[in-house]
This record gives sequence, C-alpha cells and structure tokens, in this order.
Amino acid sequence: MDSSNRIYYRSLWSCSPSKWGCLSFTCLYVLLLIVGIGATQEKTQTVEFDVRPGGMVHSFFHNMGEHRCSFTYASQGGTNEQWQMSVGLSEDEGLFSCSVWRPQGKSYLFFTQFKAEVTGAKIEYASAYSQAAIGGTRDVPLKDEEYIIGDTTVTHREGKFRSELSKLTVIARTRHDEL
Repeated sequence: MDSSNRIYYRSLWSCSPSKWGCLSFTCLYVLLLIVGIGATQEKTQTVEFDVRPGGMVHSFFHNMGEHRCSFTYASQGGTNEQWQMSVGLSEDEGLFSCSVWRPQGKSYLFFTQFKAEVTGAKIEYASAYSQAAIGGTRDVPLKDEEYIIGDTTVTHREGKFRSELSKLTVIARTRHDEL
C-alpha cells in the first residue's frame, strides 16, 4: 500500500455516525473493501451457525489466530434461523473484522439481548442493523441509542433496544501503529 493510500485509509477512521450521519455506512463499506482487498483467502473465514429462540442465552464464537469474535444473544419466537459469522485480518494484521448476520436479510426473532465481543483487538468502528441488505434492499441501521459500543464489545442498550437485529459489524485495531 503506497503512502497516499495509507493517508486515505487512516482518514477514514475519523468518520463517525455522529459527524457524518448516513455516510457511516459508506465509510464501513469502504473500510470493508480495504480490509477485503488486503486480505487473502487464509485471512478471512465465514462459518454458519443457528440462532435459536427460546429465551435462553446462547453464544457462538470463531477464532482467527489470537483474535476471537463472539456473539451472545437471547431471542424469542419462531424457529432456528441460519446465520453467518465472518472474521478477517488485514494483510498487515493491524485490523480484525467481525460480521454476524442473517443471510436472508431480516430476522423474525425477537431479541431480548445481544453482545458481540472481540478479543485481542480494540474496536474502532461498529454498527448494528435491524435488516441486512439482500437483493435490492439496503442495510437498515439501528438507532444509535439502541446499542453501546465499548472498547471490545457492542451490546444492546437496556430499555432502548427495540428487539430487532439482523446484522452486527465490528472493525477493531489489533495493535497500535506509530504515525
């Protein structure tokens, strides 16, 4: 990556939903493209798992080297849904990404709680969606007040989360880069 791309790449981290509103999705898309372009087949993995209703707390996780992404939730209604988790490392291993989503776009389960957690990295950007894009539709983001982004977790906000979840995306820095 030449120095002009590095400057552009670093400048993308300054965008946030509070400053750019609807551009946050665009920033995330560009970041995922950058991470994806620099990632090899061995540095990205997608696994399937079932999200199960019944009100009990369930967890699913996937490791990539020393990094881990976990998704913990409780949901009600319907039957099991097939979901996917993708984890990836940038070419320089400076960024770890984790996405959890329902490939059909919309979950019909009623989520009472959720938490995505990364280990071995610090979250730089995260977003949650009530509907994931499929076909000609777009991702529908949760309102900022519905969830909390911490250093290593993204979790529902008690009393504000409207129980709809279909996608979570996290991009985390694995180490401190000197400028």
